[in-house]
Amino acid sequence: MISPLSLGEVDWYPVWLSFQVASLATAIAFVVGISAGWLLARKKFPGKEFADALVTLPLVLPPTVLGYYLLVLLGAHSPVGRWFEEIFGFRLIFTVPAAVLAAVLHALPLLVKSVRGALEDLDPGCEMAARTLGASELRVFLTITLPLVRRTVLAATVLAFARALGDFGVTIMIAGNIPGKTQTAAVAIYDAVQAGRENYALLLAVIISAISVAVLYSANRLTASRW
Repeated sequence: MISPLSLGEVDWYPVWLSFQVASLATAIAFVVGISAGWLLARKKFPGKEFADALVTLPLVLPPTVLGYYLLVLLGAHSPVGRWFEEIFGFRLIFTVPAAVLAAVLHALPLLVKSVRGALEDLDPGCEMAARTLGASELRVFLTITLPLVRRTVLAATVLAFARALGDFGVTIMIAGNIPGKTQTAAVAIYDAVQAGRENYALLLAVIISAISVAVLYSANRLTASRW
């Protein structure tokens, strides 16, 4: 029997950390995703589809496999891991930045695929007209292209936030499960179930589910056609 648990008894750190990680990861994925999506949609270069496949890989690769690759790549004994420690003065693995990286990898494919698809379906006539009037590529993108695909981009951003908020597999592999430090809400639910604290796990699950429903509702409103 699961006994009731008051909100005052809840450790809110995992929920707060999840929001911080998801927000920062979404901001990074937004900038990188729009840039990469534009590059894949508008430019031709060798290995273009292979690059697209690499970006999309986190959507289909098991999270533990992706986390293992990152653990090997960024570990203390790897060249990349040693370089990061020399530059920034701390190890990346089992830190909050590692949790942000895990969330970025899960959020980024949604933005890249959505932006690329929206730009490829966009009629280039308005962009060409702006160029003939002397507008730079950056100005054309910011004043013409981006406003035309803003609904798709906003919806993809909301979904990316939701995906970053609920990441578990990659996070637990490279950020670990350190209470009060790297333990996000998804990891805290898993930890609570393993420890037999089912009431705490249930309450956290309900909170995250409510947030996810609100996020998905927002995404549906953004993509809904105007009457």
